[in-house]
Amino acid sequence: MSNEIQTNIDVLYSLIPLDEFKALMGVDDRDDKTARFCLVTSTLTIEEYCKRKFLRKQYFDTIPIINDYFVLPLREYPVREILLVSNENLGMKNEGIIEPEFYRPMIGNGYNEEMIFELLLSSSLKPYQLKAIKVNYLAGYSLGEIPANLSAACLELASWNFNRYKGKRIGMSGNIRGAGVQGEHFEMSIPENVKALIEPYRRKTI
Repeated sequence: MSNEIQTNIDVLYSLIPLDEFKALMGVDDRDDKTARFCLVTSTLTIEEYCKRKFLRKQYFDTIPIINDYFVLPLREYPVREILLVSNENLGMKNEGIIEPEFYRPMIGNGYNEEMIFELLLSSSLKPYQLKAIKVNYLAGYSLGEIPANLSAACLELASWNFNRYKGKRIGMSGNIRGAGVQGEHFEMSIPENVKALIEPYRRKTI
């Protein structure tokens, strides 16, 4: 299981900056809360559809060793840096940090992005009868490197939701809770043009 830790907790969780969205929409600070809500909702909706996270974070994956198979899949990608690899054989003499010379990252197959999402352990570790490996790593995109299609998809979806909230009221029901906006909330739906933009980034396997 992967436990995620956001590295920039003060940054709005969005695939595009708030100021850029407000400028493109021609709105001012009076609509700040609505704009924030639309951006966060759109980003989370895109991530839910794609079955993965996109913004840069720190992750801890604990991966079992099965049948001495030493190619370990990392759940989130693209991987930016391997921070620490350790043996999770709790209570055993060989528990502890695995030095970088005993592993190397690999480029995965079957995706359209450049990304490292597997870790190859050295065969010299096999005599130690490893049961599980814990990998601490950074994965995801920083705001300045988010692919253009993902940014465009977030803009399209956030604009669609913003316009619905401000007047068209299409596909809206109930009350917003906890987002700092009073009124109706948005259905977690995605227009077809947005789906076309994000389909290449959808996780193909779980």
